[in-house]
Amino acid sequence: MRRARSTTPQSPLTRLLTCLAALLGLVVLGAAGPAAAQAAPSSPGVKATGLHIGNGRLLEGNGNDFVMRGVNHAHTWYPNQLQSLADVKALGANTVRVVLADGHRWTKNSAQDVANVVRQCKANRLICVLEVHDTTGYGEESAAGTLDQAADYWIGLKSVLAGEENYVIINIGNEPWGNTNPDGWTDPTVAAVKKLRNAGFEHTIMVDAPNWGQDWQGVMRANAKTVYDADPTGNLIFSIHMYSVFDTAAEITDYLNAFVSAKLPILIGEFGGPADQWGDPDEDTMMATAQQLKLGYLAWSWSGNTDPILDLSIGFDPEQLSAWGQRIFNGVNGIAQTSKEATVFGGGTPGDTQAPTAPGTPTASAVTATSATLGWTAATDNVGVTGYDVVRVSGSTETKVAASTTNGVTVTGLTPATSYTFAVYARDAAGNRSARSATVNVTTTSAPAGNCSVGYRVVGEWQGGFQGEITIRNTGGSAINGWTLGFAFAGGQTIGNMWGGTPTQNGGTVSVTPASYTSTISAGGSVTVGFIGAKGGTNPAPASFTLSGSPCATA
Repeated sequence: MRRARSTTPQSPLTRLLTCLAALLGLVVLGAAGPAAAQAAPSSPGVKATGLHIGNGRLLEGNGNDFVMRGVNHAHTWYPNQLQSLADVKALGANTVRVVLADGHRWTKNSAQDVANVVRQCKANRLICVLEVHDTTGYGEESAAGTLDQAADYWIGLKSVLAGEENYVIINIGNEPWGNTNPDGWTDPTVAAVKKLRNAGFEHTIMVDAPNWGQDWQGVMRANAKTVYDADPTGNLIFSIHMYSVFDTAAEITDYLNAFVSAKLPILIGEFGGPADQWGDPDEDTMMATAQQLKLGYLAWSWSGNTDPILDLSIGFDPEQLSAWGQRIFNGVNGIAQTSKEATVFGGGTPGDTQAPTAPGTPTASAVTATSATLGWTAATDNVGVTGYDVVRVSGSTETKVAASTTNGVTVTGLTPATSYTFAVYARDAAGNRSARSATVNVTTTSAPAGNCSVGYRVVGEWQGGFQGEITIRNTGGSAINGWTLGFAFAGGQTIGNMWGGTPTQNGGTVSVTPASYTSTISAGGSVTVGFIGAKGGTNPAPASFTLSGSPCATA
């Protein structure tokens, strides 16, 4: 995650010492380059049946070189946006780095959720880098403490991650601590890696640089060999976050070349965004250098806190890339031009220009006042179909209403007693889109008169987020036992944590089912659900609500 280089201005003397420290890192690693290359472990003890390191390179289980090209996705902040993985793949990526837990706040994603993330990565043919976020050791915490907690978190997920070595890389802890003492990074990092190996983990482990990932004192550069040699499997890769520390092409190439020369595996784990108050370097040079050295890069961020790849003021629409999104995917050295799919998934390449066949004519079933289920005969492709886009057709205008990785989907948020025309496109891993299917006409049923009213209010707002509250009142004469609340956000808002109910979100359309203690609404009674949400520049309230398909009055 992007951070400023320092929390306080640097004096000229401090700046000089910083440069000398960085130079020392160059001397130590550079001087050891040839020796390090000869002494680099040839992966002793590692079972080369999954992703692994060999001769300073990331390899697949079959020994093929694998170069990561992808993005970071803040799943723990946007838990209902896993459909984004299909969009990331369709744009050409072969890897996604998924924020699973906020290490500083210790908001932990469950084993069930992590298993689902891995399933979705595999379904979309993406190598999955899973990471514990923000192990920076603020306040009373220490680098050793937070990395040790991160290791315990991974050990708690061992049953989920066992056997996934072909598909999953474990990023043990994001941007560990900001100190400049080598022992403050080396010792806890080594301890955490050994803890995972002693617990039986054989996955490739990714290690972030100190100084908020940016290594501006050269600590990782000077001590990477020590950390690498401490891993008994030799299955470890280093990650540098390139933001404001790397101001010139010379600094970018010098840093990466030092690791390559020493045969120490490295990738750019975070970088990105337009030039702004952080004084960003030239990301195009980073991509070009990584391509020249055959190193991976993962851009920040599909849905992050600054400079997102998507235009989040519109929502999670993969066709609405920000200027940075266009550069990272479609630039000369961008993902779409340089990505090669992992051979474990079939090994598709960005040279694939053959579009899938058109899907079969969709059929409609389970039509209600506000939804309809569509199914169609699957499309075919020379490499493989990765997903489908369902569009509403009105004359010459098309509006995307749903996406699916299977040949069926339920379209929600429809208006009662209204005629719709739908069609489907197929897409493949290289982003090729099929011709449109034939259309199907659907008319929703009339909604029965509702016996409910819904009150919606924003309890509090802050930059990028807000707390909302929804009160559902039963205005009928008998109790409501079980319900589904439906509404739609018009400003690209997304729901994170919710209490009193369980949300499901597809684009702006939200469906909420009750918790056990809110499932029954007595006649004349009410229940309340609350949530934490994310927002862009605006935060409009939903215009209407339904309860189990029936429209409700707004209170």
